[in-house]
Amino acid sequence: MITSIQVNEKTKDKLEHLKIHHRETYNEVIEKLISLLIKSKRKNQYDEFLHKIQQQKMKELWDNKEDEAWENA
Repeated sequence: MITSIQVNEKTKDKLEHLKIHHRETYNEVIEKLISLLIKSKRKNQYDEFLHKIQQQKMKELWDNKEDEAWENA
């Protein structure tokens, strides 16, 4: 199924500049953009997940009595 969408001239020009080949369709360009956005979101979710896991371990490493005793020496 094919449908039409409306974009302003500025957006059309930006899409035009993203084409790798002059015969590439706007649909192909939009599909690539969507794919990149999805990959980026997945990466961000993964990074956030790692950060949460690391937070607890870093707290264990840095918040301990040995370090506090060293700082107060």
